[in-house]
Amino acid sequence: MALPTAAPERQLKHRRNISVQIYARSNGLWEVDAHITDVRSGATPMSYGLLPAGEPIHDMLVRLVIDESFNVIEAGAQTTAMPFPGQCDSFSEVYGRLVGLNLMRGFRQAVKERLGGVQACTHITELTQVLPTAVVQAFAGEVIDTHGNAEASEPPFQIDRCRALRADGDAVKTFFPRWYRSTQTSVTAGSVPKSSDPNVVET
Repeated sequence: MALPTAAPERQLKHRRNISVQIYARSNGLWEVDAHITDVRSGATPMSYGLLPAGEPIHDMLVRLVIDESFNVIEAGAQTTAMPFPGQCDSFSEVYGRLVGLNLMRGFRQAVKERLGGVQACTHITELTQVLPTAVVQAFAGEVIDTHGNAEASEPPFQIDRCRALRADGDAVKTFFPRWYRSTQTSVTAGSVPKSSDPNVVET
């Protein structure tokens, strides 16, 4: 289905911005900063008074320190704008529960179990869900092989992890011919590919 046409008379009421920035440390670890803001176009009544237009309702940051095997070494969160001061910012330490998780091994489900519902902040917890693929992008070509050199015994990381790069698709046939598989031998389009590592579970 094509993208719906934007109505010419539409009016912006709310803007949510999510940004993820990933930094390499000199000691081999990496920092992952995920930031979320919510801003409304008009003044908004809040628990503490009227919030002027353009001022953030939410301004929240979660930071992970990870190693090159995707393990979370440190984690924490900070809230600087919120609907209920003294409440929304009173439990940032719970994001330390992310320590010990692996971004590529059951991360999203583990986050729901450790931080879902009333255990933490809805918005910060939702923010963590984009981190596995963001880190993959940062690691691509530096930490993980995305090119498939001639001597590699395993296919590039990204093959069979999305529809465009399924092993029986045209993109793999053209750019990664060594790893191309016909429909009969590849993952059926639309199914969920399984890792060859028995310890890896869906994220």
